[in-house]
Amino acid sequence: MFVKESVIHATPERVFAFHELPDAFARLMPPWEKSKIIEAAPNLLPGARAIVETRILGLFKARWVSRHTAYEPPLMFVDVQVKGPFRSWRHRHIFKPHASGTILRDEIEYEPPLSFIGRAFAPVIIIPRLEKLFAYRHEVTRQWCEERNLC
Repeated sequence: MFVKESVIHATPERVFAFHELPDAFARLMPPWEKSKIIEAAPNLLPGARAIVETRILGLFKARWVSRHTAYEPPLMFVDVQVKGPFRSWRHRHIFKPHASGTILRDEIEYEPPLSFIGRAFAPVIIIPRLEKLFAYRHEVTRQWCEERNLC
């Protein structure tokens, strides 16, 4: 499992509201990822679907289809990979009240492709990519939520 946590100086409602913006997914896509949103999910409600075209190791195109499966504002929402590069992928977005605002927590349960080979290379390929991706996403979220000073 991969976990990324950050404290955002805004209410859980505010941090959750950022994720509900129509262009939130596009804002959270780092420029270096070279991914293309084919279909953005219209909302975070269960059943909503997103399709992204991405690259594996920068070489191979892969289509990633995800579907939202749980929605409990302002506490959490979940999306899972329906089709894509991983054998399985479940992403929980959690928003916990904190004395300084909100703990934004991303929990990703995944199984890499290629069975034992994928598991062997996950620490050198997948984990660093996830760390960079979610550091970017948390910073984008922090800037939007904190700079508007609407806590």
